[in-house]
Amino acid sequence: MLSIVIPVYNYNVFPLVLELKKQADSLGIEYEILVQDDVSHEFISENSQINSLENCLFSINTQNLGRGKNINLLCAKSRYDCVLIMEADALPENESYLKNYIEILSKSNHDVIFGGVKYPEAIPSKEKLLRWKYGINREIKSLEHRLKHQYNFVFTWNLLLKKEILLQFPFPEFINEYGYEDFIFIKNLRFNSVPVTHIENCLIHHNSETSIDFIKKSERAVKNLHDLIHLNKIDPKKIRLSKLYVILEKLYITAIVKAIYLKTKKQILTNLISENPNLYLLDFYKLGYYCDLKK
Repeated sequence: MLSIVIPVYNYNVFPLVLELKKQADSLGIEYEILVQDDVSHEFISENSQINSLENCLFSINTQNLGRGKNINLLCAKSRYDCVLIMEADALPENESYLKNYIEILSKSNHDVIFGGVKYPEAIPSKEKLLRWKYGINREIKSLEHRLKHQYNFVFTWNLLLKKEILLQFPFPEFINEYGYEDFIFIKNLRFNSVPVTHIENCLIHHNSETSIDFIKKSERAVKNLHDLIHLNKIDPKKIRLSKLYVILEKLYITAIVKAIYLKTKKQILTNLISENPNLYLLDFYKLGYYCDLKK
């Protein structure tokens, strides 16, 4: 009935698998939990314990595929008609998480269902504040807001799909670096009029990235956006960052933005790793970085 797929990289996913198995067993449904490691160098022994659990499988890729290819391969391996894509560093908000999905599947026919995301309420340590603050302010959206914007604020985890949808519209495999595979996947759903049903069935994202790691990851995403636009894989007017660049270019002020970015870069970074990171400064940092790439 249900294939739960979890791509993982350098994270202990065993506690998540235990919780999902507990919930699935209590429902008495046919299920499988497939975890696929993308050539990690940490937590291999912890995650290998998954193979001792009934209906659960842990495997390791022979080469690094990237998240999109990893999910596509997991989907190809799955046995059941419905596929639930999970995130390794997330946990269900409550014990009725799987039950909520099974109930909505039994009542009506849905191609894609997104349950939403939350972040822990507890404020993390200083070195991890930026990612947590970004998640709290930019990624959490109410069900009412998501219902009004069907294809916006959809993450490709905590996402339940018919397997046939995922096979018909797989994740883009030309993306090898971090960033924007979600955007292209959701864009394809929208272009092909595949509806996304929104419900309140959140996963809590326990992201433990340091502010420094999150900044580096943001830089990789901006670089990937730049390259994908250059290869005509993404319309620059469809992404807020590149759309803003297009506007600034028409006003002939990209050079000014770049100059301000280069002059203030150290001060901005000091703020972003501080106890009170400013998300608008992060926005400007990414814009300035993009302007610098476009030289």
